Amino acid sequence: MKQEIEKIQSDALAAISAAGDEKSLDDARVAFLGKKGQLTVASAGMRDLSKEDKPVVGQLLNVARQAITSAIDEKQAALEAEADKKSVAGIDLTLPARGLPVGGLHPITQVKDSAIQTLRRMGFALAEGPEIETEFHCFDALNTPEDHPARNEKDTFYFDSGKLLRTHTSSVQIRTMEKVTPPVRIIAPGSAYRRDEIDATHLSVFNQLEGLYVDKDVQLGDLKGTLEFFLQSMFGKDTEVRFRPHFFPFTEPSFEIDIKLHAKGQKPKWIEIAGCGMVDPAVFESLCETRGDDVFSPDKVTGFAFGMGIDRLAMIKWGIKDIRLLIENDVRFLKQFA
Repeated sequence: MKQEIEKIQSDALAAISAAGDEKSLDDARVAFLGKKGQLTVASAGMRDLSKEDKPVVGQLLNVARQAITSAIDEKQAALEAEADKKSVAGIDLTLPARGLPVGGLHPITQVKDSAIQTLRRMGFALAEGPEIETEFHCFDALNTPEDHPARNEKDTFYFDSGKLLRTHTSSVQIRTMEKVTPPVRIIAPGSAYRRDEIDATHLSVFNQLEGLYVDKDVQLGDLKGTLEFFLQSMFGKDTEVRFRPHFFPFTEPSFEIDIKLHAKGQKPKWIEIAGCGMVDPAVFESLCETRGDDVFSPDKVTGFAFGMGIDRLAMIKWGIKDIRLLIENDVRFLKQFA
Protein backbone atom coordinates (compact mmCIF):
# COMPACT_ATOMS: atom_id res chain seq x y z
CA MET A 1 0.00 0.00 0.00
CA LYS A 2 3.02 2.21 0.58
CA GLN A 3 3.92 2.06 -3.11
CA GLU A 4 0.30 2.82 -4.06
CA ILE A 5 0.24 5.97 -1.92
CA GLU A 6 3.58 7.16 -3.30
CA LYS A 7 2.35 6.61 -6.87
CA ILE A 8 -0.88 8.53 -6.17
CA GLN A 9 1.16 11.42 -4.74
CA SER A 10 3.51 11.41 -7.73
CA ASP A 11 0.66 11.31 -10.25
CA ALA A 12 -1.19 14.08 -8.41
CA LEU A 13 1.81 16.39 -8.34
CA ALA A 14 2.40 15.79 -12.04
CA ALA A 15 -1.26 16.53 -12.90
CA ILE A 16 -1.20 19.68 -10.79
CA SER A 17 2.01 20.87 -12.41
CA ALA A 18 0.57 20.29 -15.89
CA ALA A 19 -2.69 22.18 -15.16
CA GLY A 20 -2.84 25.19 -17.44
CA ASP A 21 -5.98 26.83 -16.05
CA GLU A 22 -8.21 26.82 -13.01
CA LYS A 23 -10.61 24.24 -14.48
CA SER A 24 -7.79 21.75 -15.07
CA LEU A 25 -6.50 22.37 -11.58
CA ASP A 26 -9.93 21.75 -10.07
CA ASP A 27 -10.28 18.56 -12.10
CA ALA A 28 -6.97 17.36 -10.63
CA ARG A 29 -8.14 18.20 -7.12
CA VAL A 30 -11.36 16.20 -7.57
CA ALA A 31 -9.50 13.27 -9.15
CA PHE A 32 -7.17 12.85 -6.16
CA LEU A 33 -8.84 14.49 -3.14
CA GLY A 34 -12.55 14.35 -4.01
CA LYS A 35 -15.06 12.00 -2.39
CA LYS A 36 -14.22 9.37 -5.00
CA GLY A 37 -10.65 10.55 -5.56
CA GLN A 38 -7.72 8.18 -5.62
CA LEU A 39 -6.27 9.21 -2.26
CA THR A 40 -9.70 9.09 -0.65
CA VAL A 41 -10.26 5.54 -1.96
CA ALA A 42 -6.82 4.52 -0.70
CA SER A 43 -7.66 5.95 2.72
CA ALA A 44 -10.72 3.71 2.88
CA GLY A 45 -8.39 0.67 2.75
CA MET A 46 -7.06 1.53 6.20
CA ARG A 47 -9.79 -0.59 7.76
CA ASP A 48 -8.27 -3.74 6.29
CA LEU A 49 -4.79 -3.14 7.76
CA SER A 50 -3.37 -4.61 10.91
CA LYS A 51 -2.94 -2.54 14.02
CA GLU A 52 0.80 -2.40 13.42
CA ASP A 53 0.51 -1.09 9.83
CA LYS A 54 -2.25 1.46 10.41
CA PRO A 55 -0.03 4.15 12.05
CA VAL A 56 2.59 3.90 9.33
CA VAL A 57 0.13 4.00 6.45
CA GLY A 58 -1.88 6.74 8.14
CA GLN A 59 1.20 8.92 8.36
CA LEU A 60 1.96 8.30 4.67
CA LEU A 61 -1.60 9.28 3.76
CA ASN A 62 -1.36 12.53 5.75
CA VAL A 63 1.98 13.40 4.14
CA ALA A 64 0.57 12.73 0.67
CA ARG A 65 -2.59 14.77 1.34
CA GLN A 66 -0.58 17.73 2.67
CA ALA A 67 1.81 17.61 -0.29
CA ILE A 68 -1.05 17.54 -2.81
CA THR A 69 -2.97 20.32 -1.02
CA SER A 70 0.13 22.54 -0.85
CA ALA A 71 0.82 21.95 -4.54
CA ILE A 72 -2.76 22.90 -5.43
CA ASP A 73 -2.51 26.14 -3.39
CA GLU A 74 0.80 27.08 -4.99
CA LYS A 75 -0.50 26.34 -8.48
CA GLN A 76 -3.69 28.35 -7.78
CA ALA A 77 -1.62 31.36 -6.69
CA ALA A 78 0.58 31.03 -9.80
CA LEU A 79 -2.44 30.87 -12.12
CA GLU A 80 -4.01 33.96 -10.47
CA ALA A 81 -0.73 35.87 -10.75
CA GLU A 82 -0.51 34.97 -14.43
CA ALA A 83 -4.12 36.10 -14.99
CA ASP A 84 -3.40 39.40 -13.24
CA LYS A 85 -0.32 39.90 -15.39
CA LYS A 86 -2.32 39.33 -18.57
CA SER A 87 -5.09 41.69 -17.45
CA VAL A 88 -2.68 44.64 -17.26
CA ALA A 89 -0.67 43.76 -20.33
CA GLY A 90 -0.14 46.88 -22.43
CA ILE A 91 -1.14 49.23 -19.61
CA ASP A 92 1.36 51.74 -18.28
CA LEU A 93 1.03 51.30 -14.52
CA THR A 94 3.14 54.38 -13.89
CA LEU A 95 0.42 56.67 -15.26
CA PRO A 96 -1.51 58.59 -12.55
CA ALA A 97 -4.97 57.24 -11.77
CA ARG A 98 -8.10 59.07 -12.83
CA GLY A 99 -9.35 61.35 -10.10
CA LEU A 100 -12.66 60.47 -8.49
CA PRO A 101 -15.23 63.30 -8.39
CA VAL A 102 -15.85 64.66 -4.92
CA GLY A 103 -19.49 64.88 -3.89
CA GLY A 104 -21.02 67.60 -1.77
CA LEU A 105 -24.16 68.57 0.10
CA HIS A 106 -27.04 70.15 -1.80
CA PRO A 107 -27.18 73.93 -1.29
CA ILE A 108 -30.54 73.62 0.50
CA THR A 109 -29.04 71.09 2.91
CA GLN A 110 -26.05 73.35 3.54
CA VAL A 111 -28.29 76.32 4.36
CA LYS A 112 -30.63 74.25 6.51
CA ASP A 113 -27.74 72.84 8.55
CA SER A 114 -26.25 76.30 9.01
CA ALA A 115 -29.62 77.77 10.05
CA ILE A 116 -30.25 74.99 12.56
CA GLN A 117 -26.78 75.36 14.06
CA THR A 118 -27.22 79.13 14.42
CA LEU A 119 -30.62 78.83 16.10
CA ARG A 120 -29.49 76.00 18.36
CA ARG A 121 -26.71 78.25 19.62
CA MET A 122 -29.46 80.73 20.49
CA GLY A 123 -31.19 78.14 22.67
CA PHE A 124 -33.74 76.67 20.25
CA ALA A 125 -34.37 72.92 20.27
CA LEU A 126 -35.37 70.83 17.27
CA ALA A 127 -38.97 69.58 16.99
CA GLU A 128 -40.76 67.58 14.31
CA GLY A 129 -44.22 66.47 13.30
CA PRO A 130 -46.10 64.63 10.53
CA GLU A 131 -46.29 66.00 6.99
CA ILE A 132 -49.82 64.60 6.58
CA GLU A 133 -51.79 66.75 9.00
CA THR A 134 -55.28 67.29 10.37
CA GLU A 135 -57.20 70.48 9.67
CA PHE A 136 -57.23 71.13 13.40
CA HIS A 137 -53.45 71.23 13.81
CA CYS A 138 -52.84 73.00 10.51
CA PHE A 139 -55.65 75.58 10.68
CA ASP A 140 -58.15 75.50 13.58
CA ALA A 141 -55.56 75.48 16.37
CA LEU A 142 -53.79 78.36 14.61
CA ASN A 143 -56.86 80.61 14.66
CA THR A 144 -57.46 80.20 10.92
CA PRO A 145 -61.20 80.61 10.14
CA GLU A 146 -63.05 78.19 7.86
CA ASP A 147 -63.41 80.81 5.12
CA HIS A 148 -59.70 81.61 5.00
CA PRO A 149 -58.26 81.22 1.45
CA ALA A 150 -55.54 78.86 2.69
CA ARG A 151 -58.22 76.28 3.54
CA ASN A 152 -59.56 76.24 0.00
CA GLU A 153 -58.82 73.21 -2.18
CA LYS A 154 -57.29 75.60 -4.71
CA ASP A 155 -54.56 76.43 -2.21
CA THR A 156 -54.10 73.23 -0.20
CA PHE A 157 -53.59 69.55 -1.06
CA TYR A 158 -56.40 67.55 0.61
CA PHE A 159 -56.90 63.79 0.88
CA ASP A 160 -60.26 62.04 0.64
CA SER A 161 -59.96 61.30 4.36
CA GLY A 162 -60.10 65.02 5.13
CA LYS A 163 -56.44 65.18 6.09
CA LEU A 164 -54.02 67.35 4.13
CA LEU A 165 -50.40 67.96 3.28
CA ARG A 166 -49.29 70.56 5.78
CA THR A 167 -49.07 74.06 4.35
CA HIS A 168 -46.51 75.10 6.96
CA THR A 169 -44.59 73.58 9.82
CA SER A 170 -46.51 75.76 12.29
CA SER A 171 -48.51 72.62 13.05
CA VAL A 172 -45.38 71.30 14.80
CA GLN A 173 -45.60 74.26 17.18
CA ILE A 174 -49.15 73.26 18.17
CA ARG A 175 -48.25 69.60 18.59
CA THR A 176 -45.26 70.54 20.74
CA MET A 177 -47.27 72.86 23.02
CA GLU A 178 -49.89 70.14 23.46
CA LYS A 179 -47.23 67.99 25.14
CA VAL A 180 -44.95 70.37 27.05
CA THR A 181 -45.22 73.29 29.45
CA PRO A 182 -43.60 76.74 29.18
CA PRO A 183 -40.97 77.88 28.55
CA VAL A 184 -40.92 76.61 24.97
CA ARG A 185 -38.17 77.46 22.50
CA ILE A 186 -38.24 75.29 19.39
CA ILE A 187 -37.51 75.27 15.66
CA ALA A 188 -39.27 72.99 13.18
CA PRO A 189 -37.54 72.49 9.82
CA GLY A 190 -39.31 70.42 7.18
CA SER A 191 -41.26 70.21 3.95
CA ALA A 192 -44.45 72.17 3.30
CA TYR A 193 -46.93 71.92 0.43
CA ARG A 194 -49.08 74.55 -1.28
CA ARG A 195 -50.85 74.81 -4.62
CA ASP A 196 -48.67 77.74 -5.64
CA GLU A 197 -47.98 78.41 -9.28
CA ILE A 198 -44.36 77.51 -9.88
CA ASP A 199 -42.25 80.48 -10.93
CA ALA A 200 -38.85 82.02 -10.22
CA THR A 201 -39.64 82.51 -6.51
CA HIS A 202 -42.35 79.91 -5.71
CA LEU A 203 -42.59 76.12 -5.61
CA SER A 204 -45.50 73.86 -4.71
CA VAL A 205 -43.21 71.82 -2.43
CA PHE A 206 -40.69 73.80 -0.48
CA ASN A 207 -38.54 73.66 2.64
CA GLN A 208 -39.56 75.71 5.64
CA LEU A 209 -38.11 76.55 9.02
CA GLU A 210 -40.52 77.61 11.77
CA GLY A 211 -39.60 78.93 15.19
CA LEU A 212 -41.51 79.48 18.45
CA TYR A 213 -40.60 81.04 21.78
CA VAL A 214 -43.11 81.13 24.64
CA ASP A 215 -42.34 82.30 28.16
CA LYS A 216 -43.22 84.99 30.64
CA ASP A 217 -42.91 88.54 29.31
CA VAL A 218 -41.73 87.74 25.76
CA GLN A 219 -41.90 90.99 23.80
CA LEU A 220 -41.80 92.20 20.21
CA GLY A 221 -38.27 93.46 20.73
CA ASP A 222 -37.17 89.90 21.49
CA LEU A 223 -38.60 88.77 18.15
CA LYS A 224 -36.95 91.55 16.17
CA GLY A 225 -33.60 91.09 17.87
CA THR A 226 -33.67 87.31 17.42
CA LEU A 227 -34.41 87.44 13.70
CA GLU A 228 -32.00 90.26 12.93
CA PHE A 229 -29.21 88.42 14.75
CA PHE A 230 -30.09 85.18 12.97
CA LEU A 231 -30.19 86.70 9.47
CA GLN A 232 -27.01 88.69 9.96
CA SER A 233 -25.29 85.57 11.30
CA MET A 234 -26.36 83.73 8.15
CA PHE A 235 -25.51 86.41 5.59
CA GLY A 236 -23.14 88.87 7.27
CA LYS A 237 -23.39 91.93 9.46
CA ASP A 238 -24.18 94.20 6.52
CA THR A 239 -27.33 92.25 5.60
CA GLU A 240 -30.26 94.59 4.95
CA VAL A 241 -33.43 93.42 6.71
CA ARG A 242 -36.87 94.99 6.40
CA PHE A 243 -39.95 94.35 8.59
CA ARG A 244 -43.33 95.12 6.98
CA PRO A 245 -46.70 95.08 8.79
CA HIS A 246 -48.80 92.16 7.64
CA PHE A 247 -51.62 89.87 8.77
CA PHE A 248 -51.47 86.25 9.87
CA PRO A 249 -54.36 84.60 11.74
CA PHE A 250 -52.07 83.13 14.39
CA THR A 251 -49.97 86.20 15.25
CA GLU A 252 -50.83 89.75 16.31
CA PRO A 253 -49.12 92.00 15.49
CA SER A 254 -47.72 90.33 12.37
CA PHE A 255 -44.86 91.18 10.04
CA GLU A 256 -43.28 90.01 6.84
CA ILE A 257 -39.51 90.15 6.57
CA ASP A 258 -37.63 91.05 3.41
CA ILE A 259 -33.95 90.78 2.61
CA LYS A 260 -32.28 92.58 -0.25
CA LEU A 261 -31.21 90.07 -2.87
CA HIS A 262 -28.02 90.82 -4.81
CA ALA A 263 -28.16 88.57 -7.89
CA LYS A 264 -25.28 88.78 -10.35
CA GLY A 265 -26.20 90.78 -13.44
CA GLN A 266 -29.38 92.19 -11.86
CA LYS A 267 -30.28 95.20 -9.79
CA PRO A 268 -30.60 94.49 -6.05
CA LYS A 269 -34.20 93.83 -5.07
CA TRP A 270 -36.14 93.07 -1.91
CA ILE A 271 -37.31 89.46 -1.61
CA GLU A 272 -39.77 88.15 0.95
CA ILE A 273 -38.11 85.60 3.17
CA ALA A 274 -40.15 85.17 6.35
CA GLY A 275 -43.32 85.87 8.25
CA CYS A 276 -43.41 86.49 11.97
CA GLY A 277 -45.30 88.05 14.85
CA MET A 278 -46.42 87.75 18.44
CA VAL A 279 -48.54 84.65 19.09
CA ASP A 280 -52.22 85.62 19.01
CA PRO A 281 -53.90 85.17 22.44
CA ALA A 282 -56.66 83.21 20.66
CA VAL A 283 -54.08 80.50 19.85
CA PHE A 284 -53.18 80.20 23.53
CA GLU A 285 -56.84 80.11 24.57
CA SER A 286 -57.60 77.33 22.10
CA LEU A 287 -54.54 75.42 23.32
CA CYS A 288 -55.72 75.67 26.93
CA GLU A 289 -59.07 74.17 25.92
CA THR A 290 -57.33 71.30 24.16
CA ARG A 291 -54.98 70.63 27.07
CA GLY A 292 -57.58 71.13 29.79
CA ASP A 293 -55.34 73.43 31.86
CA ASP A 294 -54.21 77.04 31.86
CA VAL A 295 -50.40 76.79 31.66
CA PHE A 296 -50.53 78.55 28.28
CA SER A 297 -53.06 81.14 29.35
CA PRO A 298 -52.44 84.50 27.63
CA ASP A 299 -52.59 86.01 31.12
CA LYS A 300 -49.52 84.00 32.08
CA VAL A 301 -47.37 83.78 28.96
CA THR A 302 -46.59 85.54 25.71
CA GLY A 303 -44.58 84.39 22.75
CA PHE A 304 -43.42 84.96 19.23
CA ALA A 305 -43.35 82.76 16.13
CA PHE A 306 -41.63 82.98 12.77
CA GLY A 307 -41.42 80.96 9.58
CA MET A 308 -39.12 81.21 6.60
CA GLY A 309 -38.32 79.38 3.38
CA ILE A 310 -34.99 77.57 3.44
CA ASP A 311 -35.00 77.63 -0.37
CA ARG A 312 -35.08 81.42 -0.30
CA LEU A 313 -32.30 81.53 2.26
CA ALA A 314 -30.20 79.61 -0.28
CA MET A 315 -31.19 82.04 -3.05
CA ILE A 316 -30.03 84.99 -1.01
CA LYS A 317 -26.84 83.33 0.24
CA TRP A 318 -25.58 82.58 -3.27
CA GLY A 319 -27.47 85.14 -5.35
CA ILE A 320 -29.59 82.52 -7.13
CA LYS A 321 -32.18 84.30 -9.26
CA ASP A 322 -34.50 81.35 -9.99
CA ILE A 323 -35.67 78.96 -7.25
CA ARG A 324 -36.35 76.25 -9.84
CA LEU A 325 -32.61 75.75 -10.25
CA LEU A 326 -32.62 74.16 -6.79
CA ILE A 327 -34.86 71.26 -7.86
CA GLU A 328 -33.73 70.59 -11.44
CA ASN A 329 -30.71 68.48 -10.34
CA ASP A 330 -28.47 69.95 -13.03
CA VAL A 331 -24.97 68.82 -12.06
CA ARG A 332 -23.44 71.80 -13.83
CA PHE A 333 -25.33 74.03 -11.39
CA LEU A 334 -24.97 71.93 -8.23
CA LYS A 335 -21.22 71.32 -8.53
CA GLN A 336 -20.64 75.01 -7.76
CA PHE A 337 -21.63 74.28 -4.16
CA ALA A 338 -19.68 71.03 -3.67
